[in-house]
Amino acid sequence: MSGAIYPDLEGKTVLVTGGGSGIGAEIVRQFARQKCRVAFVDIAEGPSEKLAAELTAGGATVLYRPLDLRDIRALKSAIQAIRNALGPIDVLVNNAAHDERHPTPTVTEEFWDERIAVNLKHQFFAAQAVLPDMQATGGGAIINFGSVSWMIGQGGMAAYTACKSAVIGLTRSLARDYGQYNIRVNAIAPGWIMTERQIEKWLTPEGEAELLQRQCLKRRMMPADIAKFTVFLASDEASGCTNQHYVVDGGWV
Repeated sequence: MSGAIYPDLEGKTVLVTGGGSGIGAEIVRQFARQKCRVAFVDIAEGPSEKLAAELTAGGATVLYRPLDLRDIRALKSAIQAIRNALGPIDVLVNNAAHDERHPTPTVTEEFWDERIAVNLKHQFFAAQAVLPDMQATGGGAIINFGSVSWMIGQGGMAAYTACKSAVIGLTRSLARDYGQYNIRVNAIAPGWIMTERQIEKWLTPEGEAELLQRQCLKRRMMPADIAKFTVFLASDEASGCTNQHYVVDGGWV
């Protein structure tokens, strides 16, 4: 595994939501490589337990907690348990989301509320829950995950794109509120990242050909492209970066 090492991150406590697979799993790996104390939550227990066991066996300090992020009370309880085990949280990565497609005519009020809960609501409450830690330690970094889906005008997922566009407003408000405590808050909008899920469920030869035609970079964007940038934003090398929305998509939009 290659990439920069940021000495200031060593020993920091990092919380990653949705860290059991895809982009989230690679983010967990990259922070573990920085010798951070890494906690992650995910609803999928099998792959999450496997990842935690693998990294722990390699000498990393990694803690997995099963969690359905739609349950805010359970989220707060998990964050307290992580704090008790690893110490105050220095870095929060709000990565968890669910991009299941949904035809607009079939969306119900209940489905809409559930999509808001799984894609947006938990980002705010996780950021709220870690604020006392970062205030006490004199600073921190919060990285929220958006998407380019709303930027390209993608259809068939209105609730998802509504949430992902809202991440920018959330990020900018938190950056303003938290800046007085030396807490930086930024957002990342990934492009079409070739996780196993994306390849299995959505990628077609025609879709990939169109994507590569639109991207400036003529290659697949991989989870490591996002994870390495996430680690950079959490490090002191990005100490002047806050209140921003960074697109990492190979030049698609």
